[in-house]
Amino acid sequence: MRPLEGLVVLDFSQFLAAPSCAMRLADLGARVIKIERPQTGEVGRQLYISNLELEGDSTLFHSINRNKEGFAANLKDPKDLAQVKALIQKADVMIHNFRPGVIERIGLDYETVKTINPRLVYGTVTGYGVEGPWKDKPGQDLLAQSLSGLAWLSGNAEQGPVPMGLSIADMFTGAHLTQGILACLVRRGISGQGGLVEVSLMESVLDFQFEVLTTYMNDGGKQPQRSRVNNANAYLGAPYGIYATQDGYLALAMGDLIKLGELLGLDLSAYSDPKTWFSERDAIKVSLRDHLPSQPTAYWLSILEAADYWCAEVFSWDKLFAHEGFKALAMTQTVTLPSGAELKTTRCPIRIDGEILLSRKAAPKVGEDNERILKELNL
Repeated sequence: MRPLEGLVVLDFSQFLAAPSCAMRLADLGARVIKIERPQTGEVGRQLYISNLELEGDSTLFHSINRNKEGFAANLKDPKDLAQVKALIQKADVMIHNFRPGVIERIGLDYETVKTINPRLVYGTVTGYGVEGPWKDKPGQDLLAQSLSGLAWLSGNAEQGPVPMGLSIADMFTGAHLTQGILACLVRRGISGQGGLVEVSLMESVLDFQFEVLTTYMNDGGKQPQRSRVNNANAYLGAPYGIYATQDGYLALAMGDLIKLGELLGLDLSAYSDPKTWFSERDAIKVSLRDHLPSQPTAYWLSILEAADYWCAEVFSWDKLFAHEGFKALAMTQTVTLPSGAELKTTRCPIRIDGEILLSRKAAPKVGEDNERILKELNL
């Protein structure tokens, strides 16, 4: 039995952040009912990160909405809205990411909904919260990364701002929403009280930077200084970075620089004072950058790993998928549509009591389960 079996989650959300939360709750055993507008469904069905689609919906949509049931409802139609309220009466969790003011106009805001179901845990995602000058800005990942200062941490010093190559604001926001909902469910189990969980892309991407923002707030407001050479962390000294070798790339984490020089056959004795590993970071990295292409990656790994120096080869996805280390994790699964069409995707990264949590049911068609759900409600 999975931890959340018996709980019902109503997922009114779209795109990535909130739907990923609902997906994780489904992975953990909850029954998740995805509520969408009739016919077209949520916008994410047509949001592509490649040209791949599965039966008319993007593979991105399928990757975020696996293991959910589909219920179509026009929230502006009184009959459909009444059906949705009947679902809310029986639900444990409700999730949405409408812009501030929209859910109030529909009549499904938290203050209204908790009169229907006081035990409900109600989760919301916004871009920038519900107050302040940014509250009406679109909650989009790249925009949140840009406003948060995150883009000044990646790339080299002579580059402009560089965003991360993933929708990390969305992903962390979804994870934070999951944490808040689970915390409120625990409280409800103790006191019977439901609750309101509010997260935003901006707050999540700021929390993601908690280490470096703490440094900024306590060292006189100094701006991050990216290395001009092979930057990997604006706040860490040499050798931290990724370096080209004769046939690939090698990642070097933090470690004793003098020991590293001895292992590599490179004279770094001029940098015996650890303070220089930051103050002379670029010069040190230039030495490493020029030296490491003299040998293949495997040669350097054989020396560094034997000495327990923190390092790794930089894999492409084809190398990753072929490696026994990746295979041992069993991180992939196949989900199947009713038609028999299949989609390979990742699995839930959490194990419970040693069990890998697989969910082989694909994302639903719009309104796929209306008839069965309405029958359950005697509507």
